[in-house]
Amino acid sequence: MREYAEAALGLLPKDVEYADVRVVHRTHELVLVEQDGPGEVALDDSVGLGVRVMIGGVWGFAATHRLDGAGLADVVAQAVGQARAASGGATAARRRTADRLGPAVTTRTRWCSPTDVDPFTVSLATKVDLLAAAVAEASTAGPLVQRVEASMDFFRDDKVFANTEGALIEQTITESGAGLLVIASDGNDVQRRSYPQSVPRSIRGQRGDFATAGYEHIPSLRLPEEAARVGAEAVALLTAPACPGETTTLVVSGTQLALLLHETAGHPMEADRALGAEASLAGGTYASPERRGNLRFGAPIVSVVADATVAGGLGSYGYDDEGVPAQRTELIRDGVFVGYLSGRESAAELGETSSGAARADGWQRAPLVRMTNLCLVPGDSSLAEMIETTKRGVLIDMNKSLSIDDQRMSFRFGAEVGWEIRDGRLGRMLKNCTYTGVTPQFWAGCDALGNATEYRIHGIPSCNKGEPLQVAHIGHGTVPARFRDVRVGAR
Repeated sequence: MREYAEAALGLLPKDVEYADVRVVHRTHELVLVEQDGPGEVALDDSVGLGVRVMIGGVWGFAATHRLDGAGLADVVAQAVGQARAASGGATAARRRTADRLGPAVTTRTRWCSPTDVDPFTVSLATKVDLLAAAVAEASTAGPLVQRVEASMDFFRDDKVFANTEGALIEQTITESGAGLLVIASDGNDVQRRSYPQSVPRSIRGQRGDFATAGYEHIPSLRLPEEAARVGAEAVALLTAPACPGETTTLVVSGTQLALLLHETAGHPMEADRALGAEASLAGGTYASPERRGNLRFGAPIVSVVADATVAGGLGSYGYDDEGVPAQRTELIRDGVFVGYLSGRESAAELGETSSGAARADGWQRAPLVRMTNLCLVPGDSSLAEMIETTKRGVLIDMNKSLSIDDQRMSFRFGAEVGWEIRDGRLGRMLKNCTYTGVTPQFWAGCDALGNATEYRIHGIPSCNKGEPLQVAHIGHGTVPARFRDVRVGAR
């Protein structure tokens, strides 16, 4: 793969101010088991090369799966042609490449994510047996269980990055995950429960909790051990009362908080979005550059970091797809918005250096600013303490639906399940729970965060962004949290 990257760089004409090449070999295995037995089993393999060039301060990009001499010549010519056409010869009015990209990237190294057990060497029979055991346990909840799916997904990216500044970085990243979905119906209502995370199968076929790790991550999820409870809760939801409409105290589980953090603190603090790059597709953000350092995002106990160096996080790597090292970046400090996720170009526009958060979905796409491991810094409480010190409220778990405006301010989330809290104890199960809020007001009401013993990084392989669409694998480090004066209600 290295020779293809070097060969492509060797074909660049002299008017190219900057270029980088990424060669990616991606392998993806999916194993699905349903109630009537094994479902889809697939092994996808893709190899290709993407080229970015800058001429006159503007980009050209092209990609190909043809790695012979003619294919490399064609892809370089396409990228160069795009950049020349876009620049229109008006180079004098444009900033120099160094101004657009910041400090040069010259690293030459190799990095591999830690893996104890290579998931691609584990037999299919072993994987199917574990998933079948989970399906069987979930099905013990009775005839109202209409559908059960248990699945595993494994990814491996072998990547080579090279640029005209002298960088040459080789990386191997292995990711593993699994999950369970149970759908119950009595003919009048349909309810679902997911474990360990809720991720729609419509997004690239992955459901569950993922980590940058080997097969060793799969047994740690305890799918067969948790499946009977998950199935029973799906059935119980059919006869549970609906969440009442009221303004009350809301206790949010770590799994539910992952998506809340994602939508209200992750996407808003992507630098390219703040600079207008997402406006035509996904909108803008309340976190505009002039508000940095003075916008109060939430209560003083709330701090959020993006950390691509966390061991095992699904948003962890050695170097991003511009060759910048993985980093830990503060986004919210003591409740105040202080920083952005960024790539080389967006950071330079803000007068900073890249936070190492530019990633591409395979070889066919150009890098975008993406979340890494978005982490809520733990507090000093616990879920048990939050419940015990709540007179009246609702505890919710696992996301089911979401809606948020294009500035990431007003939102409405739905949860798979809730429980009422009365006088410091959990009461009845509740179904169709929703809650609404305005981001800074909602987070200002946060008065308790779980401690480090309850902290967990949830791996979610389904973050959508870009045009054409790119899907990123990201992590969310969360703890349970409590919020005061929240409007909750049924759908």
